[in-house]
Amino acid sequence: MTDLVLREDIDGIAVLTLNRPEKLNALNVALFQDLLDHIRDIAAQADSIGCVVLKGAGRCFSAGHDLGDIAAGEKLPRPNFQAKLIEALTELPQPVISAVHGHCYTGALELALAGDLILASAGAKFADTHGKWALQPVWGISQRLPRKIGNAKATEMMLTARTYTGAEALAMGLVVQVFADADFATEVLAYCREMLQNSWHSLRGYKTLLNATDGMSLGEGLAYEVYNGVGTGPDMAERIAGFGRKK
Repeated sequence: MTDLVLREDIDGIAVLTLNRPEKLNALNVALFQDLLDHIRDIAAQADSIGCVVLKGAGRCFSAGHDLGDIAAGEKLPRPNFQAKLIEALTELPQPVISAVHGHCYTGALELALAGDLILASAGAKFADTHGKWALQPVWGISQRLPRKIGNAKATEMMLTARTYTGAEALAMGLVVQVFADADFATEVLAYCREMLQNSWHSLRGYKTLLNATDGMSLGEGLAYEVYNGVGTGPDMAERIAGFGRKK
């Protein structure tokens, strides 16, 4: 691994930081390879890592796919490399939180959508600008964005290439919380710590159910939940006993 993606573990939270601040964290092949190495490590650490935060260094989350790399002709280690990396991020057993401040455009938005939840700073800006550059998406935005915010608003984002503020992203359901810019890093960790007070077994189980049943009919999803859930966790008895002691 290089230093294009940094990792810091805090109280069971793996914080991954895109680290090309001089390039507004533009996404190139080398950064994605670094990110994939971290994802593979974290996937094997479900007992010690309860959730993952993906964020950007410097002024923004990421300005998007490195257009210079596209113009020069990227050399991918294998076909569809970036799309498969994003899939690997979505398939992590732990909940993934995309923490967006500043720019989050196009490829960066596709990467952020791999998170189970997106948190934003007040100054965050979101856009899908594929159309500005005569590009078509291949990292998943045409599928994940409509599922996140509904077909009409996703279509508007894709066809207009308009930029949306953090408040607008909250109103459309793209993000779930908006925090003040000055407090953003602290609030993101507090949000994750609150989540991790719950059973990690349950958190992983919920993520599995949500991912597996996406696109199913209600009947199919209900049946899947009944027959494919992970069941009770090893900490259930202790948690229930603790509740009794409090009463």
